Amino acid sequence: MHRSFIYSSLLAIAALDPTVALVAQPRTEDGVCTETTVAILGAGMAGISAAQALTNASIHDFLILEYRNAVGGRVWHTDFGEDESGQPYVVELGANWLQGVGSKSSENPVVTLAKKYGLKSTFSNSSSVLTYDESGNSDYRDLLKIYGEAQKQAYKDAGQMLLDNVQDSNGRTGFSMAGWKPRKDDMKAQAVEWWNWDCEAAATPEASSFVFGVAAENLTYNQFGGEDYMVTDPRGYSTIIESEASTFLHKGVRDRRLRLNTQVTDIEYSSNGVKITNNDGSCVTAAYALSTFSLGVLQNEVVQFHPPLPKWKETAIHKFTMGTYTKIFLQFNETFWPDDTQYFLYASPTTRGYYPIFQSLSKKGFLPGSNIIFVTVVDEQAYRVERQSDEQTKQEILTVLREMFPDKDIPEPTAFLVPRWNKVPWAYGSYSNWPVGTTLEMHQNLRANVGRLWFAGEATSASYFGFLHGAWYEGQEAGEQIAALLQDRCASVYGGKACGDRAHYDVLHGTTPIDAYTIINGWPLNSTHLGS
Repeated sequence: MHRSFIYSSLLAIAALDPTVALVAQPRTEDGVCTETTVAILGAGMAGISAAQALTNASIHDFLILEYRNAVGGRVWHTDFGEDESGQPYVVELGANWLQGVGSKSSENPVVTLAKKYGLKSTFSNSSSVLTYDESGNSDYRDLLKIYGEAQKQAYKDAGQMLLDNVQDSNGRTGFSMAGWKPRKDDMKAQAVEWWNWDCEAAATPEASSFVFGVAAENLTYNQFGGEDYMVTDPRGYSTIIESEASTFLHKGVRDRRLRLNTQVTDIEYSSNGVKITNNDGSCVTAAYALSTFSLGVLQNEVVQFHPPLPKWKETAIHKFTMGTYTKIFLQFNETFWPDDTQYFLYASPTTRGYYPIFQSLSKKGFLPGSNIIFVTVVDEQAYRVERQSDEQTKQEILTVLREMFPDKDIPEPTAFLVPRWNKVPWAYGSYSNWPVGTTLEMHQNLRANVGRLWFAGEATSASYFGFLHGAWYEGQEAGEQIAALLQDRCASVYGGKACGDRAHYDVLHGTTPIDAYTIINGWPLNSTHLGS
């Protein structure tokens, strides 16, 4: 669940028709508060799906405040390298895949949007992989099969633990009990495990919840389908979010409900309303506000809350972790790697997760003839790369590639790009992860509102945290609930059940009954969904 942006006073956001644009309204004068019914903080997937839900409920008096100069949030692309005519390619710095594709009965809502707007993508075949170590090509794909067998058992075990309300363990314990016990000095096994676990969680098995780490992945792939498609659309992945926004924001005129380049600094909340203050001195007052800030933004306390958030909320924010998933792009003057393979797994002789997985974009169906390849690092290796110079990182990667392909004369790349997600002030990381020992009560506290300030985003999704569709569901649900409250129709919307303040726990009890764990679109959890 994966981003150089240029500031400007206004931005035309391309919709399906490139001649029609959404244009953000300029700010009001400094110190002048704008009144609105609902303030939505962030124009990523959660913010836009919330605004769509409000619109569907005939609530049009809302205001979207966005730090960046564009809609999309962590769905963020940029130009990179160039083709033979000198035109740049487009690569995705953040979210890159449609995940959970192929079900005939239940479709991922992000896939639905991709179809709606004709988003170009290509099947991402994880079985198309060659394996390497410091001596070159080294076939240890048998370890992938061994891991796969243990994974099947581990998934069953995790599903049963969740259904039985059994105490959680970490990923290391869960996979060890399922038969996968790699030695610390077996770097090939470590590479295989990294690709299957760390590359998804952006954290090690030791640092991750076993039960919820497995459940989030299984719920996506068992509900929606087992395939992934990599987005290669030259418009960028964010076109689906921009295009959805264009269905309810005015086209070709300045829409007062979208303010780009707006940095929120303070939020004053109560049971009567919310006041938002921005770094330029402008402010917004609203009956309700919805924060879709990333977990990283909340943890770095770049926004001040008045009064300070209650202890139960603050504890929840700092209990969860914000992972970093960094894709480093290189373009060469030729494709010196096998052009019939998608992935290249490298086992460093000394360091787990050291430039472990390369993916070719030069292959047919992606960016053919581009001579572009990218390598992914996460967690501590991502932090290390961010701290050092691009030149040092480039030389390290070239050393690895020359070990992998010793018979090739590998030149300096013609283009090179290292994103730094932990330095991006509107994200501070890539996506959330559940650490070991985390309970549903703790997560409910992360999701719960304080006064009329609500929260949504991929991190608040128990079912799909770390996934883009998690953000979509959470934004939609929060928008629907706020609409129901405003229109005093909770009973009709929620079948007689009360809506309003989400439950929170001042005192945590360690575990939570399984009936608290439901998929956000309404159908109950069972062992089939978990793959157990």
